[in-house]
Amino acid sequence: MKILDRFNRSGLFNRRQLAETRQHKEALSMNAEYDRLNNSKGRIATPENSIKHLYNQMHVDPDLRQAILHLRYMDKVDGRIKQIHKRMARDVTKGGLMLKWKGTRDKRIIKVWQQFCQRVQLNNRLKLFSDARGAAMEGNLPIQWVLNDDRHVCGGIRMPSETIVPRVDENGRFKDMSQAFKQVDPLTWRELARFSRWQLTMVRLEPDNFDDMGCLGRPYLDASRTIWQKLTMTEEDLVIRRRHRAPQKLAHILEGYSAEEMEAYEARVNNNAGQIQTDFFMNKKGAVNAIQGDANLDQIADVAYLLDTFFSGSPAPKGLFGYVEDLSRDVLEDLKGDYFQEVDSLQDMISEAYREGFCLELLLQGINPDAYDFSIEFAERNTETKNQKADRALKLQAMGMPQELIWEAAGEDVSRVKAKLEEEDNSNSPYPEESSHKTPKVSITPGNAPKSESATTISSGGGNS
Repeated sequence: MKILDRFNRSGLFNRRQLAETRQHKEALSMNAEYDRLNNSKGRIATPENSIKHLYNQMHVDPDLRQAILHLRYMDKVDGRIKQIHKRMARDVTKGGLMLKWKGTRDKRIIKVWQQFCQRVQLNNRLKLFSDARGAAMEGNLPIQWVLNDDRHVCGGIRMPSETIVPRVDENGRFKDMSQAFKQVDPLTWRELARFSRWQLTMVRLEPDNFDDMGCLGRPYLDASRTIWQKLTMTEEDLVIRRRHRAPQKLAHILEGYSAEEMEAYEARVNNNAGQIQTDFFMNKKGAVNAIQGDANLDQIADVAYLLDTFFSGSPAPKGLFGYVEDLSRDVLEDLKGDYFQEVDSLQDMISEAYREGFCLELLLQGINPDAYDFSIEFAERNTETKNQKADRALKLQAMGMPQELIWEAAGEDVSRVKAKLEEEDNSNSPYPEESSHKTPKVSITPGNAPKSESATTISSGGGNS
């Protein structure tokens, strides 16, 4: 993403304020968003979305608002929905954020990143969890960047996405970058605030068209809401059926009884209804026959079908929530792999929002972020286990890869690892300039591990393995 033109068009920055170094000039030449906005031809938005954009300028998107309100209600009353959102947010934020370098590392950028995380509370797990849960439930993550008097980003506030309206034309492009978004009260339709493009970052989950800025994202469980309604209705009917048809019933057959005698007998039986009755006494011809309860209460294939249909549209398999039944371990592992890919894509979406905020902080400090090759990522990716990461890192070490790439492959923050190693050397060694850390010898034997994978062997310098 080319950040510089985006913020310059918002009216906050001027290119002359940035240092005119060779790296900055090369970075400026790569910024193409302004050209994309002005040199594109044709209509980007679909005819239906074009009309929808015009209507949404007067109020919030009713379809998105209804979907978000319904999902919040589902999350409140159904523990399965709550667990899906909670598990996704927990898996996404596990390990926290890290600054990953693809090019030459810069100590000044690292220091600015650490200060940025401290002010915006990105080192707080609860903050990250709230943002991730809101993104999964709403399908969008709008973050308002708050500046202090020293022109530092001091806060990243998550806004309710159903109240944010992009101010776009019928082509899906912003009318004015300095007033790109507005917040509208859904009840009174009153406009509450307007935000510049740099002031509010909106990342979207699977929009209809990424280039159409008026298309917002959709919640993960948006398409499963109808199935959920049918499932809950069927489950409620199942309980009502059991309550009325499961108990044993009695048929009292009384021949020759008058109306008064029938009423007296019925009143006597009803008065003893709370007690266990084993005997009935009559002085006329009659009988008490037992009517057995429904013998087919275990036939719930319709509930099982709706449950399978619901979880087939959810990001996580039902086996992760206790519905194991006859699910084999191999099938569950494959389904977990698909779920982890969904989690990784959500990580990329959320980290992109934090990257825009960090780039804004760099621009406020007079640093061009496009002059440095870095990315903001979550430290732990879920598609690999910790053992798989460690094994891959050891194999990269055996191949002679640089140490920093090995630490990144292991899922560690390189800056933190180097700082801790330096601190440990300075505290333990009487000669700080000499490092006390020795690299062990790693050897790989192809085909000597389960599933025909290569085995990894680690040995120290003394020959002990």
